[in-house]
Amino acid sequence: MKYIQLTKEQLEELHQEFATFLASQQIDVNEWNDIKKNKPEVADEELNIFSDLVWEDVLTKAEYLEHFSKNSINLFYCTEGVIQRIMIKTNDASIDLSSQEGIQVLLNHPKSDSFEFFKGAKKYNKERNLEIFDLVLKGASINKEGILYQNFRKFVN
Repeated sequence: MKYIQLTKEQLEELHQEFATFLASQQIDVNEWNDIKKNKPEVADEELNIFSDLVWEDVLTKAEYLEHFSKNSINLFYCTEGVIQRIMIKTNDASIDLSSQEGIQVLLNHPKSDSFEFFKGAKKYNKERNLEIFDLVLKGASINKEGILYQNFRKFVN
């Protein structure tokens, strides 16, 4: 398995897609119920294959990731060959960048001495999707629009 198996909740959300996947494997609902009951290792393997397909699709489409902590925000833009990063850091203990209030302070006063900005880029050390997946496992979330990244990219340039 390349990634991790989807959770029960994620699989429930993708119920229709999973049914289509099983149909593509010529497995109908009765056969699937039989496999789950009598061959749990085969059912687990089918879930692993489906999970990898879903993760691969999601990660391939991912361009922007965000990771928020109390003292910093990491914004990533994932291109084909390079991952670009903007890090925003605060040393002001009264500002919590993981809260909406902290973000608002940043947005209202980005030039304040309370904030430091760093930018960088690096080539992927391994396959692009695996590196993005690693960031997701470390707490980053995929963001479709990348609005924060775009706003602060203009600011740090």
